[in-house]
Amino acid sequence: MTLPPGKLEPRLLAELLSAIPARDERVVIRPAVGRDVCAIDMGNGRCLVAKTDPVTFATDRIGWYVVHVNANDLATVGARPRWFLVTALLPEGRTDDGLVRRLWSELTDALETIGCELCGGHTEITVGLDRPILVGCMLGEVPADRLVDKANVRPGDRLLLTKGVPIEGTAIMARERAAELGQHFPAEDIRRAAAFLDAPGIGVVPEALAACDAGEVHAMHDPTEGGVLTGLWELAQAAGCGLRVDEDRIPVLEPGGAFCRHFGLDPLGTIASGALLICAPPADAERIAAAVRALGVACTDVGEVRPTAEGAVLLRAGRPVPFPIYPQDEITKLFASAP
Repeated sequence: MTLPPGKLEPRLLAELLSAIPARDERVVIRPAVGRDVCAIDMGNGRCLVAKTDPVTFATDRIGWYVVHVNANDLATVGARPRWFLVTALLPEGRTDDGLVRRLWSELTDALETIGCELCGGHTEITVGLDRPILVGCMLGEVPADRLVDKANVRPGDRLLLTKGVPIEGTAIMARERAAELGQHFPAEDIRRAAAFLDAPGIGVVPEALAACDAGEVHAMHDPTEGGVLTGLWELAQAAGCGLRVDEDRIPVLEPGGAFCRHFGLDPLGTIASGALLICAPPADAERIAAAVRALGVACTDVGEVRPTAEGAVLLRAGRPVPFPIYPQDEITKLFASAP
């Protein structure tokens, strides 16, 4: 059976990952569903953290995307991004000097904003592509005693969500389908949505590090493909916990919500880079939220960690409903229907 676009089905991925033998005890965060980074104890009181992620949906400002989506995952374990490698696969017959220089400028500008160094990679013109694809590999470091590990999540922890959703999805819709949106929405809405890459922004490094400085953080996770609901489910899987999430508390940012309705997308299942999920004990949660807000970043309590046996529960208008996940991101419908 041919598999659809998007992430691998979680049960298949879990089966594949469970077969990987653990050969090196220095790997303290190992691959699993919902585990987006690895962490290696370097034996000097510090952990090296590594992450790789591609950008495949967007074409506009793809260099900016690939830096931030990789840096975000490092920040979720409390690590500061330090070194970056990128593989650039560029489409045959569509790549010119201007495209290459634009991508390079986007990469270097994004790296400058987070103080990270480009230290290697690979570039080629690739047969069979209709758009550029960039694959990043980000390395960072964190003191071993400050590594944020999802295994530390406990029932009763509060679930905080920064900014709102779907930030990346909103920017993609505005940048990839501006002409169609222009027939239904004011030009100012489309311009503002396209600028979501910068404000509220798809990077979460400052708020993640501020949260770690402000109180005890048990886990962080940045929802990406599959939107905030899939991100919450991934968090529950990685932490081995249950969740109780109030859908009505999840901030849906406009005009992103209206754009999603226009294209028939669920905003809670649409690619959500720029938001950050934080699990913290109740005694620290409000202090952490205040530290994030002090950066000018919204932070909302959207639910609670529950015992594993309760599973993931979504409250819709106060009533529990089955928890939806989106292995195939809603934004793929946009490209499937593109003219």
